[in-house]
Amino acid sequence: MLDVRNLQKTYTGRHRHVEALRNLTFHVGAGELVCLVGPSGCGKTTLLKCVAGLLSPTGGEVLLDGSPVTGPPPGMAVVFQEYGRSLFAWMNVRDNVALPLRRKKLGRARERELVDHALEVVGLADAHRAFPWQLSGGMQQRVAIARAVAFEPKVLLMDEPFAAVDAQTRAELEDLVRRLWHELGVTVLFVTHDIDEAVYLGRRTIILSASPTVVLEDLTIDLPDERDQVHTRSSTRFAELRAHVYEQIQRAKHHHGDLQAPPADLGKDRAPRPTTS
Repeated sequence: MLDVRNLQKTYTGRHRHVEALRNLTFHVGAGELVCLVGPSGCGKTTLLKCVAGLLSPTGGEVLLDGSPVTGPPPGMAVVFQEYGRSLFAWMNVRDNVALPLRRKKLGRARERELVDHALEVVGLADAHRAFPWQLSGGMQQRVAIARAVAFEPKVLLMDEPFAAVDAQTRAELEDLVRRLWHELGVTVLFVTHDIDEAVYLGRRTIILSASPTVVLEDLTIDLPDERDQVHTRSSTRFAELRAHVYEQIQRAKHHHGDLQAPPADLGKDRAPRPTTS
């Protein structure tokens, strides 16, 4: 579904060059939920913008269904961290969700059907007439997610979407993303700086090095598919995986661009798969 091949990004200024991404390579299969995590400032958002076609890479390529991404693909939607800036204050919830559908020219009946369904699945069916400024932060982020759902994307990119909400709301939104992923079958690439979130959400966690960024490790999250905030997070296996990701990120903070994962003992036949960058 989504292939990132030898991706490079260098920012060129008047007096210096800053290498943000260095030969990043990974694959996200159709229907997967994959998390990206790394040290602060390692280039996660730069990577996501390149994947979304919002930023041109210096080298390498991004492929969606085998076709190069040279601009925002029609089958991709993005949910940003700053949800307040992505919603229009003068539009109510329904109009905010419907906005990207108007380019598709689906007809009024189909547009209403998609918006109604999206609002229903994120739990905002009764708030469709409200304006963003009348909603809590968590509800505003649900509007942003509903807008992406209504668009019917093949791939959903999420850039630290829960960083600005409180812990309780964050847990609810994490479970919402997992539920939508199961129900819609969409491919999700989820960028986060939160280690617990990176372990809880996905089937794989891609650990990035410090900038200039490479893939440090592609870790299989072998937790049961049925997860909940209490039992999953209190399990021994969750603690093992969390500790491993934490150790890798601490190690990554002191190395740049030339690091590979050491052998790890996470249980027989369940060790993470190192990725050569």
